[in-house]
Amino acid sequence: MVTTDSVAMEQSSHLKFKGVPIDGELDWFVERIKRKGFELVSPRNEDMLRLRGDFAGFKQCMIYVTTFDNKDLVSQITVHFPVRDRWKNVYDDYKRLKEMLIEKYGRPVFYVERFVDSLGGSDEIYNMVAVRNGDCKYNTQFSKDEGDIILSIEPWTYTECFVQLVYKDKENDQTVRDAAIDDL
Repeated sequence: MVTTDSVAMEQSSHLKFKGVPIDGELDWFVERIKRKGFELVSPRNEDMLRLRGDFAGFKQCMIYVTTFDNKDLVSQITVHFPVRDRWKNVYDDYKRLKEMLIEKYGRPVFYVERFVDSLGGSDEIYNMVAVRNGDCKYNTQFSKDEGDIILSIEPWTYTECFVQLVYKDKENDQTVRDAAIDDL
């Protein structure tokens, strides 16, 4: 079963997360991803499950597996990297991940890395508060035939933030969109 499933995962046309296609029912996807070393940390709610595990050289990342509303079809994987209380640390995480993503996926199709005003970069505390207030924009997007990968810096608490990585599958998004158009 595992060998046959491994071949099926390899041949899939969907965007992959740790080699697992972002496709299928939530329970099926979770079983596959658990084989990659992730542990379930929350019960299933209607359209999301949380797992924890090591990812891309970072320990104890939170992984959010999301399905489409009213359809048990995995659509998106979101990784929350460790929360940081210093700008230097969160920026180093972002920069390291961006370099690895460029190595794997090539040049990003879009990126913005700036503070809304000119004070950005001058003070640790200011930078962290700027993230919380939405005055810090660090986003990089990669686009492949199978889907999009988006790296960003996100707020956690007033003086803490983290790097987030989102994987969005295009094929499943189109399937749901086509069904919605058929409804019209």
